[in-house]
Amino acid sequence: MLDRRSIYVLLAVIAVAIACSHIVSAQRVYDPASYRLDNWPKTRPNPLPIYSSNDRSRWATVRALVDNGTFVIGKRDLRTVQSSAIAPLGQLDPMGAATLAAAGYGERVAKSSNTGIIFEDGWESVDKVLDPDTMDFYSSKPPLLSTLVAGLYWLLHLLTGWTLTDQPNEVIRTLLLLINGLPFAIYLRQLAHLVEDWGRTDWARLYVFAVGAFATLVTPFLVTFNNHIVGTFAVMFAWVSLLRIARQPDNAPPWYHFVSVGFFSAFAATNELPALAFAAAVFALLVWWYPRRALLMALPPALVVAAAFFVTNYAALGTWKVAYANTESVWYQYEGSHWRLAEGQKKTGIDWTRKGRPPDEREGDFAYGVHVLIGHHGWFSLTPVWLLAAAGMAVAWWRRRRPSAPLPAIVPDVTFFVSAVVILFYLAASDNYGGFTNGLRWLMWLTPMWLTCLLPMVDLLAENRWGRRFAYVLLAVSIFSVSYEPWNPWRHPWIYDLMIECGWRGY
Repeated sequence: MLDRRSIYVLLAVIAVAIACSHIVSAQRVYDPASYRLDNWPKTRPNPLPIYSSNDRSRWATVRALVDNGTFVIGKRDLRTVQSSAIAPLGQLDPMGAATLAAAGYGERVAKSSNTGIIFEDGWESVDKVLDPDTMDFYSSKPPLLSTLVAGLYWLLHLLTGWTLTDQPNEVIRTLLLLINGLPFAIYLRQLAHLVEDWGRTDWARLYVFAVGAFATLVTPFLVTFNNHIVGTFAVMFAWVSLLRIARQPDNAPPWYHFVSVGFFSAFAATNELPALAFAAAVFALLVWWYPRRALLMALPPALVVAAAFFVTNYAALGTWKVAYANTESVWYQYEGSHWRLAEGQKKTGIDWTRKGRPPDEREGDFAYGVHVLIGHHGWFSLTPVWLLAAAGMAVAWWRRRRPSAPLPAIVPDVTFFVSAVVILFYLAASDNYGGFTNGLRWLMWLTPMWLTCLLPMVDLLAENRWGRRFAYVLLAVSIFSVSYEPWNPWRHPWIYDLMIECGWRGY
């Protein structure tokens, strides 16, 4: 009979093999269901394994750094824009200039003057900003992650001679195996340690491991270059080390766990800015438990990561401020920007659910909150295994003072605090559910903590046949959701599509 560890290896091999097969066959698919007839490509698009504006923006930076030695991914010819009809006409006939502007003339002229990587066929992206002084385009994404991947690309180019211009498929797929596939295998190994440490029954341990391998948003996003996967892996590595420290209150834990918590919690925050709440929580715990070790072993690697984040941002943009921290700045609101909302302009699409629409068409705060939690992009509706995790937090709180407490008290406390901060932040600060995406990708990095909270509840269900059957149903729905349209994670979730089929007008 197989022991648990052999089953972990078996499940991990299946999960990693599936992920790698999807990576090495990665290809953007133009499906008619996602395009109106009037914007269907008229000629064959350049076949590339890059899927959305999000990852194309990052890949453009990687390519620019290695091939061109610069963070600049595009250029606008200022002379063309200045010589357009609107500028001189505005001095003679303001009404005529306004008419041309409303008709989009200036935007078309501006777009016709754009050149560079980010405007090439297959590399186009709305996730870019324009320096108003130099007319240079940059990715709107924080450049640290792209810079690190550029280092891998430079090494790959040195070894093989491949370039993103001439061999994009080979380069991108190889790099995805290195930055997503290999870390995913390590992530599952860490998950095996976690469930072994804190699970009570064989069934619960295997169930939670299966959830982590097949039933979270990590799975579909492995085929694309994105910050959410990297942030999730970083949280897992920091979280496992933190729990190893927590279970040794009478003995000094190994030094490397402090280094791991410091480095990976800070790195998580550089990939997911709201993960600052996680970093703050774990550092507060370390200082409370072991103040000297926290300051000497955890803080220095965290400061190195923070310095790298701001130095690369300054090197790219000439400022310490992160580009997407202010979408109302002139860097974002340039002529032709996807994110620019001109006076009286009406915009459609999921990026404009609460602004850019007439008042009677805007989605209210309550409706937005419903869809974030239990609606078409719902954390609980798409992956209902998290209902068991929420119940697991309650179980852990209820039993926290007992000698047989299922988890350390910090697990439900930190998970609830961080999750509440992040969810409330996005309810207040966002309005597009993450755009075209098959789930609420912004919350993906919470996955390691929620997997831990699954254990107490699933341990209880393991004792009852009907409880196990109920858990199987939730697992099946979750796997269905994350496997929906597996060739591209930048698509609407199945609940969204079902609502459209039922007559909902969408966005």
